[in-house]
Amino acid sequence: MSATLAAGHTHTASVTAEQATPLSLVLGVTRLAMGWTFLWPFLDKAFGLGHETPSAGAWVNGGSPTAGFLGNATKGPFSGMYQSFAGHAWADWLFMLGLLGIGVALTAGVATRAAVAAGSLLLILMWTAVLPPANNLFMDDHLIYALILVVLALTSAGRTLGLGAMWEKLPIVKEHAFLR
Repeated sequence: MSATLAAGHTHTASVTAEQATPLSLVLGVTRLAMGWTFLWPFLDKAFGLGHETPSAGAWVNGGSPTAGFLGNATKGPFSGMYQSFAGHAWADWLFMLGLLGIGVALTAGVATRAAVAAGSLLLILMWTAVLPPANNLFMDDHLIYALILVVLALTSAGRTLGLGAMWEKLPIVKEHAFLR
């Protein structure tokens, strides 16, 4: 199925909520939900909003966003590698910038290809950190989320309820397809 048929609109047209098909609206809302899936942990870990990260453990208060999970919750064949990264400044910065960049791009509907590539890589790395998954031989939500991200990129989901159509008109984006 082509991106045009799946999203219900042409590749160059900007889609407003009034013009959107039911499928493109669902894809737009799914993109927003996936964006929030990355933005929320960034906000909670950065500012210690108290859901998973207490204020005292916030990144802005000197806490490490990677120390807890990578240091204590990893298991399986890659656990030693991940534990060696835990709490290092480079790992904290890379993880947090990844969460923020992926979350902002998906929420805004811009640079979805780059966000999907980075988001899928992050999700697959998180999947490998806890092999085998608790409730299945191999499948878990990280792999399903990665597949959802790919669907969002293939269907130009950034155009509905997002800034994707305007973003794609920028000269640098026209010249470099990976920025779409």
